[in-house]
Amino acid sequence: MNINCSCLKRAQPYLIGAAIGLLGVVTLLVADKPLGMSTAIAQTSGACAMPILGQETVAANAYWSKKAVPRWDYSTLFLLGSGLGALAAALLSRSFHWETVPSVWRERFGSSVPLRMAAAFAGGFLILFGARMADGCTSGHGIAGTMQLAVSSWTFFLVMFVSGVATAMLMFKTKK
Repeated sequence: MNINCSCLKRAQPYLIGAAIGLLGVVTLLVADKPLGMSTAIAQTSGACAMPILGQETVAANAYWSKKAVPRWDYSTLFLLGSGLGALAAALLSRSFHWETVPSVWRERFGSSVPLRMAAAFAGGFLILFGARMADGCTSGHGIAGTMQLAVSSWTFFLVMFVSGVATAMLMFKTKK
């Protein structure tokens, strides 16, 4: 299922953008909730903590009791479906492969797997911490919030984009 038509390859981002916009509208109409994943990730972390800490401890925790008591709902199914959909797309396009250290990272920072995993964990922690502080993740603010013309979401999206470009320029600038 590789796409060989160059015009279709150029159109893909626009088609996917339109599909995400349509999904956002359908989600609001059907589930009466905006697109977003940070609540589902928090719910999943609570579910993972339950066998270790106990159900009462997780339910009494200030973080999980606010919005993230573990349960199967729209958010959890959306998170699971996104992961499975990405896997299906990678398998269908024959682009799936295991890669612990991507070539772009290897060229700039070396081939250390522990360093790459630590950086990925730290980055994931920071973005989830920020998402919970902002009461929404990149999909919640960047897609659903901007569709609803929320000023906070447009501010978040623009700051995220600018800081992402600045970080990429700093981390991956060409060595002279």
